[in-house]
Amino acid sequence: MNPILKSMFQSALFILISVWILLSILLYLFQPGFIYYPYKKVEVTPAAIQLKYEDVFLTTSDNIKLNGWWIPRLNSRATLLFLHGNAGNISHRLDSIKIFHDLGLSVFIIDYRGYGNSEGKPSEKGTYLDAEAAWQYLVNEKNIASDEIIVFGRSLGGAVASWLATKHTVAGLILESTFTSIEDMGRHYYPYLPVKFLARIKYPTLKRISQVNSPVLVIHSPDDDIVPYQLGKKLFVQANEPKQFLNLTGGHNEGFLSSGNLYIQGLNNFLNSIFSK
Repeated sequence: MNPILKSMFQSALFILISVWILLSILLYLFQPGFIYYPYKKVEVTPAAIQLKYEDVFLTTSDNIKLNGWWIPRLNSRATLLFLHGNAGNISHRLDSIKIFHDLGLSVFIIDYRGYGNSEGKPSEKGTYLDAEAAWQYLVNEKNIASDEIIVFGRSLGGAVASWLATKHTVAGLILESTFTSIEDMGRHYYPYLPVKFLARIKYPTLKRISQVNSPVLVIHSPDDDIVPYQLGKKLFVQANEPKQFLNLTGGHNEGFLSSGNLYIQGLNNFLNSIFSK
């Protein structure tokens, strides 16, 4: 090879390797910033959609104060524990709260640590402790039986919900637009990086769903532009019976709205399969 070309090739290779190493280091060190997008300002409450609610504060086992809303439904068929996604806060979930309320469900939704009016800083372990605190609030403070609680998780919340459903016998588990693991998401977005060795945050939903013995509903859209549809299908395959799969239309953040009655009827069918007796 021409010495000049050889030198140019070596220089380019050195630059590529350096960039690859730098990107790997950044992904490893600043990983929480790639996953959690908390928003502090609570902009609106359920009163805006004419729903009565209680502004709840509870304390986790590691002494972090969380904020949430208890939205009761008269003669409710069950209670839904709502674990939201990785961005925003509870004030951005009113559309979903209204849907669940209209389906005859009381709703308890919390903000993870670092989100909304909740103290602390988000972390994987922290989200698990937050979900456990919410569960204990429903069981111990509201005196709701575990077989009357549906655990619902959207996107990142599905990973947290699946963890909670391995710790308690829940009436049902709903995973909407949820991934199989952070490692799998990393491979999707950064196929050129050694994600397996870089993923400090795990959320191994695929592994956990096989440990859940409650009825499971997996919801996903082929048009999901953030969490690949095939990851939702893998979760469904891995889940134990009884299980259902609901296909949505539309993107990751608006599929539940753009799917309209398809979404609502799918939820209702799942609820009927559990509470019709």
